[in-house]
Amino acid sequence: MPFQFIHAADIHLDSPLRGLARYEGAPVEAIRGATRRALENLVALAIDEAVAFVLIAGDLYDGDWRDHSTGLFFVRQMARLREAAISVALIRGNHDAESSLTKNLRMPDNVHILPADAPDTVWFEDVNVAAHGQSFATPAVTEDLSRNYPPPVAGVFNIGMLHTAVDGREGHDPYAPCSLEVLRGFGYDYWALGHIHQREALSAEPPIHFSGNLQGRHARETGEKGALLVRVEDNRAVDVAFRCLDVVRWANCCVDLSETEDWSGALKRVEEALEHLRQGAGDRILAARVTVSGRTALNDSLLARHEEWINDVRALANDIGRDQIWIEKTPIETAPHPEGREPLAEGPLAALDQVLREVTADPGALPELAQLYDELRSALPPGIRRTPEFEALSEAAQGEALAKLARAILHDRLQREAQ
Repeated sequence: MPFQFIHAADIHLDSPLRGLARYEGAPVEAIRGATRRALENLVALAIDEAVAFVLIAGDLYDGDWRDHSTGLFFVRQMARLREAAISVALIRGNHDAESSLTKNLRMPDNVHILPADAPDTVWFEDVNVAAHGQSFATPAVTEDLSRNYPPPVAGVFNIGMLHTAVDGREGHDPYAPCSLEVLRGFGYDYWALGHIHQREALSAEPPIHFSGNLQGRHARETGEKGALLVRVEDNRAVDVAFRCLDVVRWANCCVDLSETEDWSGALKRVEEALEHLRQGAGDRILAARVTVSGRTALNDSLLARHEEWINDVRALANDIGRDQIWIEKTPIETAPHPEGREPLAEGPLAALDQVLREVTADPGALPELAQLYDELRSALPPGIRRTPEFEALSEAAQGEALAKLARAILHDRLQREAQ
């Protein structure tokens, strides 16, 4: 008898979405509840598709809770599945293992949590399925858990659930490392993996998949997020289909200003890029990092008037997004146009310009210009000075950045006065 199941992972329920800057028109409260709404979407999908069961391959939670409301919300959602006669099997991942409250929470009887001391099997007898897995006992599991998984049971559809980095993935801790070739040769009919937040198909025969996380949480987790709907016929996975379940869509909005000469033209290009991303996000909230780049005559103005640029971009987002677009950051990665900035000819400002050009060209000269460096640093707008990216730079790199900014401010002001 054909049946379907859902493979989800890395829900990180009630995880604080990073970078939630408040400003007029920003949909902050809607964004804060994104992981809960995504879980509700998962439950709705399971009910609508009449799946036999749901698998959650680790990191249901996001470390220790502030209170019991997080766990109680999950229990309510699982009760909805029980009413629809849908079972759930889950393993705890590294973030789940951090929570003492997680281990004491009473679950509905349709939820099966695999133990951490050894691999175990959950049976879904009505569809002839055996799901094998093991939870994390501690936040950092460095041994290969899969090596102790049981052999496949003959005559049934065998699933392996594992929270793992497999052979390693950039940006993720190498927890529960294992070999893809070993997983392929295990004899299971499907591997439901968690821990890696980017959706990825590692193998077609047998199907081995990372479902990715249910909801992006910051600017490095862009694009569609959701779960996998797997259709099984004759003890074989015949279709693995992605279903989008996120409610906030993170995106990098990169705009090249190389051919742009004025402020309004730059905003027009940003508007076009944001509108394109908004349409792609459907009715979801779009959380965008707007980065401008390219060699442009606007370079000095953008650096010197960064706060004004931030506010103009936010106002633009509010205007076109109708409370649907939230601007996370607005990095300026432009460079001066090769023909757009000439050294000043004479006078005190020309002398300052010469010093700034020398410092920009040779950061090693900074120790000899300590007083100028301190003055530049104190003059830096707080919105720039306090960013983690700036503070992480070495003193020499900070000095070079400050010198570039000071020179940009000088030229921008002179240009505006001339106009």
